[in-house]
Amino acid sequence: MPSTKRQQPVEVATPVDGPIPVRIVGGPVVIPARRASEAGAAAPPKKKTKDGKEKRKKRKAKRTFTAKTADVHELYQLSVQSPEEDVKFLKRVYKRLRKRDPKHFREDFCGTGLLMTQWIDAVKDGTAEGFDICPDTLGWGVRNNFARLGEAASRATLHVKDVREPSLTPPDVRCAQNFSYFIFKQRAELVGYLKSVHADLADGGVFVMDIYGGPESMEEMLEERDIEEGFTYIWDQHKYWPATGDYKTHIHFHFKDGTKLERAFTYDWRLWTLPELKDALHEAGFENVESFWEGTDEDGESGNGIYRPSKKGENCLAWVTYLVAAK
Repeated sequence: MPSTKRQQPVEVATPVDGPIPVRIVGGPVVIPARRASEAGAAAPPKKKTKDGKEKRKKRKAKRTFTAKTADVHELYQLSVQSPEEDVKFLKRVYKRLRKRDPKHFREDFCGTGLLMTQWIDAVKDGTAEGFDICPDTLGWGVRNNFARLGEAASRATLHVKDVREPSLTPPDVRCAQNFSYFIFKQRAELVGYLKSVHADLADGGVFVMDIYGGPESMEEMLEERDIEEGFTYIWDQHKYWPATGDYKTHIHFHFKDGTKLERAFTYDWRLWTLPELKDALHEAGFENVESFWEGTDEDGESGNGIYRPSKKGENCLAWVTYLVAAK
């Protein structure tokens, strides 16, 4: 288990063909050259014009995704992530518990850092740290997500480090999204990670995890979803071993021209259940652990995007919910 004692890190100079002032700690990253096909998911909000004719002139041609031209990181961001809604939720649960606004945020398994950039956008003078061991993915995020922040990127620090390593600054809010902690297959590993989180948080800090469950989560099946930008996202629950909880999944992307990116992402996980995770959080030192469940839309079937605490939850075939653990 890495030490939780905070140490001043050694900063590593990263070659950037332009001023992107995000700080990178723990190792160099490779920042790719910018391509026209990248960064669409994290572009600044489009401004509407008063004149419809002018708006038509400024409208960009709709992009066409193909296996040859698409970038897997952008496809992932468009298919899986919802940073605006996530940051709203993180701010709301912290303020509900602490009666004040959070400032410093940490994202574990941060990947391209998209959620961090949304935090910096949404929180006045907010700062963020992200931890991930993949330098290529971090480098892509610097070029395609952090570059658009301009000088505000200086409020972000990316760590090429294990998520069990300590933060530079104790975070008010820390999160592990997209079930990334499923990588810890043994209970001792999971509890050890959660203990490092508890020790690292600021006094009164809040840790948020999302979790996937329900009977369908254990089935070997494919789920297809059409993405409005013009391609199909396929979640492949390839293999589940009930005696161990081992879980092998893939993400595929299919395009309108008939081309495909098979196994663009592969995950070798353990499928933890919600009660197991709550018990592990309590053992790690978190006394207050709540689960937040999504309400049902007017159609009676789909979710409404509003998450509220519930002690029992809802017995759906498949669900994604949040666990909020307060220090």
